[in-house]
Amino acid sequence: MAELRYEKLADDFAGLIAGGVLRAGERLPSVRRLAQERRVSISTAVQAMRQLEMRGLVEARPQSGFFVRARPPALVSAGGRATPEAPVAVDLNQRLAAVLQANQRPGVVPLGAALPASELLPVAALHRRYASVARRFPLLLNGASHTDINDPPLVRQLVRRSLAWGGPLDADEIVVTNSCTEAMSLCLRAVTRPGDTVAVESPGYYVMLQLLESLGLKALEIPTEPETGMSVAALDLATRSGQVAAVLLVANASNPLGSVMPDESKRKLAQLMAARGVPVIEDDIYGDLCFDARRPWPIKSFDSAGNVMLCASFSKCLSPALRIGFVAAGRHRQAVALQKMLSSGGTNPITQRVLAEMLESGAYERQVRVLRRQYQGQVEQTMAAVERHFPAGTRMARPLGGLVLWVELPEDVDTAALWRRAIAENIACVPGDLFSPSGLYRNCLRLNCGNPWSETVAGAVKRLGELAAE
Repeated sequence: MAELRYEKLADDFAGLIAGGVLRAGERLPSVRRLAQERRVSISTAVQAMRQLEMRGLVEARPQSGFFVRARPPALVSAGGRATPEAPVAVDLNQRLAAVLQANQRPGVVPLGAALPASELLPVAALHRRYASVARRFPLLLNGASHTDINDPPLVRQLVRRSLAWGGPLDADEIVVTNSCTEAMSLCLRAVTRPGDTVAVESPGYYVMLQLLESLGLKALEIPTEPETGMSVAALDLATRSGQVAAVLLVANASNPLGSVMPDESKRKLAQLMAARGVPVIEDDIYGDLCFDARRPWPIKSFDSAGNVMLCASFSKCLSPALRIGFVAAGRHRQAVALQKMLSSGGTNPITQRVLAEMLESGAYERQVRVLRRQYQGQVEQTMAAVERHFPAGTRMARPLGGLVLWVELPEDVDTAALWRRAIAENIACVPGDLFSPSGLYRNCLRLNCGNPWSETVAGAVKRLGELAAE
């Protein structure tokens, strides 16, 4: 009943904000006053405020309380679009490769790939840690194994971290990988065969679509909401026929929308897919970078059947060059480990030990706390600039985590053409149709917010808006 009370309280205030009774910048009643007036506990009042904060409706100001947040025009629900009801073959690798290669040319303002700026990463600390580990453990490079693929100290730290996710993970289900992308690829190869259908978010991360294309798999687009993620109701309908072989999604700070699936939806999804025998492959690479003070639990936390395969890496927080991730594969661990052994063998043991020590020392947690605030600020600055400089009718998702921003332009704007004009002026972005195997979202684009705000970044966003208006 406590959950119902705080949700009801949050819904009441959301209605007042939507109706304009509470306006941007207004201070909400204090938690103590709210608890007294509504005859609820202080913890219930706090939960209600946190719920509103997660929805992007209010913001907490240190020592001042909660205030109504100024919101950009709301993004139309992705569920309002007619996503295909039948699976489609994926065919975007060549065009996507051309876009990404052009976006990475020297001198291009990096609003394309979802990568953090190098100055935000602890590169010097990693150098020191590598040198220390190599000096103290010289035998790590004495050999290699295609069967003994995990470094026990790293597995121990991964299990310890999972205690905060409603875990813990089982050490025996973990496979250390060369990246989150490799983790997802191993999972797909373990549970699907060429020609199978995989349910994906729409819009969904283009690397996931690339994996499906490379493995000869079909994609079934599931409507995805800007704040709450993949529609569980739509997934329920899509999986009743038994034709879906797996589900591939990002539940926490999805890419590109930045949505966070509510706990109840995660629980329903985990239970429903387990009952139907449909494996769930969950990319949780942004879980540590959600903007709420409390890290959201992954779908894996609600899985009691070993049906969810949790994939993640540390590229967005420590360095993309580490090339290290993991998968907690549940009952599919043996099949995933076999694919790992056949494809690449063990991940670099020195890197595994370096990561284990970064986790054990607390250096990783400190880095995450800094980055979470940094990314949130950069996302908000980008949103403000888009609101100022993009044409009338532009709408945005309000990310609840991560480092990207999804922008929906007026219907007559072709963002593929916009990209061609922007890249000619050394401004990167990613056109929206690359996030859909059927070519939806042609008037949308994704912006990377992983770089500190600067005159260069501000000028690029402004110029992008001018090009869109033209």
